[in-house]
Amino acid sequence: MTKKMLGLTTSLAMMMTAPLASAQSMAELEAAAKAEGMLSTIALPHDWCGYGDVIAGFKAKYPEITVNELNPDAGSADELEAVKANKDNKGPQAPDVLDVGLAFGPQAKSEGLTQAYKVATWDEIPDAIKDAEGHWYADYYGVMSFLVNTDIVENVPQDWADLLKPEYAGQVSLAGDPRASNQAILGVLAAGLSTGAAAGEEAGKAGLEFFKALNEAGNFVPVIGKTGTLAQGTTPIVIMWDYNALAARDTLAGNPPVEVVVPKSGVLAGVYVQAISAYAPQPNAAKLWMEYLYSDEGQLGWLKGYCHPARFNAMAAAGKLPADLMEALPPAESYEAAYFPTLEEVDANKAAVVGGWDAVVGANVQ
Repeated sequence: MTKKMLGLTTSLAMMMTAPLASAQSMAELEAAAKAEGMLSTIALPHDWCGYGDVIAGFKAKYPEITVNELNPDAGSADELEAVKANKDNKGPQAPDVLDVGLAFGPQAKSEGLTQAYKVATWDEIPDAIKDAEGHWYADYYGVMSFLVNTDIVENVPQDWADLLKPEYAGQVSLAGDPRASNQAILGVLAAGLSTGAAAGEEAGKAGLEFFKALNEAGNFVPVIGKTGTLAQGTTPIVIMWDYNALAARDTLAGNPPVEVVVPKSGVLAGVYVQAISAYAPQPNAAKLWMEYLYSDEGQLGWLKGYCHPARFNAMAAAGKLPADLMEALPPAESYEAAYFPTLEEVDANKAAVVGGWDAVVGANVQ
């Protein structure tokens, strides 16, 4: 599994002595961030990738800094819009930091919405999933899965094609609006990959056709699938990242019983990235947040939340991954067939899905 991350090699050297992009020392950065006294995050649900504990860890380490959590359920596109809408606003509604899907990092940079910053452990983030100038950088990844309410679903689907069967009428949903949510956009890509289509525009279009068929069969539910809607029976099958599905399983604790399935085909790995807003009201707190996220403590916080952190390979080689956290993840063989799309493929898929969903599928997900 440690060899799967984009097929890349990562530096094994610890880079804690590397200079910060701002040339500040860590002590100076901490002092400046404490003086600002606040950090505004956006789109960080506590059950997503262990963020509840990660935020709590940051608060415990820096009690002088208040964490202002904006719109936890926002999608990647919503995050960029929040930055745009608050360019001239230095108040609490302006996000300091972003956590968005891979395709949204370069978009944010091209639109002038980000500022460059390189954390101390920069060299342990694989080159293919970070901006060379430091405008965005990978934080974690997972694979697309099915979260299934087994109280309602008798025969648990094992692959994408199964979802088209009549027995799943009115049961299948996406965990977001595929016109704005990175998770949902890549859910469509995964479905397209399962048909044998090549990653990128071809798989995006094939995925749209898959969901068109799913919708026409009456199996697709145009409701954003969440733990609550799954438990209520509104969306008994939700297509979502494995780490979100596993967190939901823990939250539900058997009421209702659920199963998390990594499909046999179309096993898609998805990378998310961090960035600092170009208009961040608290830029030093934003930088300190990034230093925390990419420290060993922050990376292990994400691993505890069932995510594979960006420094996974380097930390594995250095013996820094606790056995109990590794054992809590799905079996390594579940990831063996995982495909990591290139940035170009992710961009091409995003354009196809966002641009074609209404015309091809026609389901207003909300």
